[in-house]
Amino acid sequence: MAVSKIAIVTGANTGMGFATTVALIKRGFFVIMACRSNERGLYALQKAKDESNSDQADYIQCDLGSLQSIRDFIREFRSRFDYLDVLINNAGVVNTKRIETTDGFEGMMGINHLGHFLLTNLLLEPLQNAKQGRIVVVSSGAYKAGKIHLDNPHLHNQFSVIKGYGQSKLANLLFTRELARRLQGTSITVNAIHPGAVSTSLGVSRETGFGSTIHKLLRPFFQTPAEGADTAIYLATDPNVTLSGAYYYKRNPTPLKKNAKDDEVAKRLWEWSEKEVHLK
Repeated sequence: MAVSKIAIVTGANTGMGFATTVALIKRGFFVIMACRSNERGLYALQKAKDESNSDQADYIQCDLGSLQSIRDFIREFRSRFDYLDVLINNAGVVNTKRIETTDGFEGMMGINHLGHFLLTNLLLEPLQNAKQGRIVVVSSGAYKAGKIHLDNPHLHNQFSVIKGYGQSKLANLLFTRELARRLQGTSITVNAIHPGAVSTSLGVSRETGFGSTIHKLLRPFFQTPAEGADTAIYLATDPNVTLSGAYYYKRNPTPLKKNAKDDEVAKRLWEWSEKEVHLK
């Protein structure tokens, strides 16, 4: 398939992921929509084509809670494409109860961090093959309350949603900074963003409906998904972006708190993550 610029967006079937997908298609990208559910992914694919008035998109199933699914996604992508211009690690979950992924990881750490950790590392070669590969990691201001519990990373003891989500979002930032360090001297840049308060289904349980009432009450105070996606699209497309390892909010680099600048913890997290996902 002859295309110009290629992008992958995780969690592309709804919210910010869908808004990012449509915006990138309109900017001339061919977008691979990486989603967990075949039914929702295929529905979103057709909707994205309709809204962008373009066929420049496709769907490949990818469950970030399954290492096997991620590897299957990589095989499918690599069988069709030799390069990748943009990877947007957008998908994320908030679990009010402790839930495990297919591989036995605590759900938020498994999907928000470890799934994207494996996906990104397995896509570094096609990103290197692009003129300038760009990686955008969607984090959150919740990292400020986070701590990496390397003695209890999957929170088998003393689980709480704040503890789990904060840890996973801090892991996003430590991963971004450590990856940027490792990619020095290459054509790939990697940056993280805080999208702000965005009206999406994050935190609303599809199974129980938990959180839906609160979400409806707060919706008028949230940004739209398109507004929340703006900084990710900026980092993916603006030719003037040259920084790597930075944290952006509303298109501007933003200082990080001390817990996200600990290089030693970042290295230890990286080594632990490699072992967890069997990267080597």
